Amino acid sequence: MHVGAATAAVIAVAGLVVGFGGLALAWASWLKISRTRDAQKHVLGGSRRDVIDFAVSLQTRIDDLHGTVDEIAAGLARLDRRIDQGLTNVAVVRYDAYEDTGGHQSASVAMLDATRTGVVITAITGREHARIYVKDLERGVSAIPLSPEESDAVERAMGR
Repeated sequence: MHVGAATAAVIAVAGLVVGFGGLALAWASWLKISRTRDAQKHVLGGSRRDVIDFAVSLQTRIDDLHGTVDEIAAGLARLDRRIDQGLTNVAVVRYDAYEDTGGHQSASVAMLDATRTGVVITAITGREHARIYVKDLERGVSAIPLSPEESDAVERAMGR
């Protein structure tokens, strides 16, 4: 088969047009990919990794962060229990236990935790003697009845 010179010229020109079109398309694609990579560098902080690797690493870091937050929350819960069991509520009530004494020499001290559990210590002072009483409280209840001054110390300690 013999192709004429004119036909060969048309085929050559068509080949050149298709070739230049392919080059233009390749160049446009290269520019688009370059812009996308530049944008990724801003997101990824200059790293050469791709977005999927970056997302996976972020998810791993978030999972680690959730684990750390859970550990901190558990530690705070333990700390709250310890604080609730500590003697954090204290009050002193001073008074005159006997009519012939003055200066509020007698006192009741309530030392309680957050559940009203603890002790009430009372010192009754007279001219010739002093007596000390200790009463345990378990959730605000004492096996030995509290005096009005001791009850007042308990209520003041609990802020009521």
